[in-house]
Amino acid sequence: MVAPGILLVDKPDGLTSHDVVARVRRAFGTRKVGHAGTLDPMATGLLVIGIEGATRLLTYVVGADKTYLATIRLGQSTDTDDAEGEITASADAAAVQAVTTQQIASGIETLSGEISQVPSAVSAIKVDGRRAYDRVRAGEQVELKARAVTVSRFEVLAERRDEGFVDLDVVVDCSSGTYIRALARDLGSLLGIGGHLTALRRTRIGPFPVEGAATVDELADATTVTPAVAAAQIMQPLVVSADHARDLRHGKRLAGAASQLDGAHAAAIDPDGELVGIVEKRGRDLKSAMNMPENGQ
Repeated sequence: MVAPGILLVDKPDGLTSHDVVARVRRAFGTRKVGHAGTLDPMATGLLVIGIEGATRLLTYVVGADKTYLATIRLGQSTDTDDAEGEITASADAAAVQAVTTQQIASGIETLSGEISQVPSAVSAIKVDGRRAYDRVRAGEQVELKARAVTVSRFEVLAERRDEGFVDLDVVVDCSSGTYIRALARDLGSLLGIGGHLTALRRTRIGPFPVEGAATVDELADATTVTPAVAAAQIMQPLVVSADHARDLRHGKRLAGAASQLDGAHAAAIDPDGELVGIVEKRGRDLKSAMNMPENGQ
């Protein structure tokens, strides 16, 4: 029997997130595998993988904030807003070189904080039941609605200038649902010279860093984080008695226990260190929002 757990994987360039899930399934000998947040094939970095019953925890990871390292090329636009697309426009070299470091900083400031962002048309967002990128590849015009996102950090680490473009190495801390490709596109648009993403690496999802994550070649020997340990990193841990653990597993509320929660949810952990499930407030009581299967499956 495969033990439930959370696995951190460092995805390489060229593989899809689905490719990584397929390799984890083979390595662990189970079909019950999922991930919290897709990475494009050109992107590298952290995938949070759930195995067996721990897939139920992924719901609480998907919405976590994230950190990315990226390279933005100013001076060229592409039809995918990244390097995998066709170049649709190239700015005049003199116009590119006329853009100052201060103007770049001002553009980045405009794209920081709480902003309204139109996702890239070549994205996994569904439009009338079909992925936007499938519609684009079929030759359809796709216009996605703007969404509110938060960019809490957008910092230039290095700036390199060539005759026809400016490359920026940046670090971005952002809310779930933020498209770094769209930041590259919009920065280039603000500066009047176009822009796209040439490299992307996700280094953090919520409390989980990419450091120490397994590579795809290490999956056979990779170790997982237990559901209890993982859940306690995502949210407040709440140790419950054996009786209360049994009540929660049977769908009963814990009367008058809501005051024990600091936030909206907590990870209920029994005296043996096993994750009972995720609890939430319901008036003055606590009730289960998600129960872990008792056999781990």
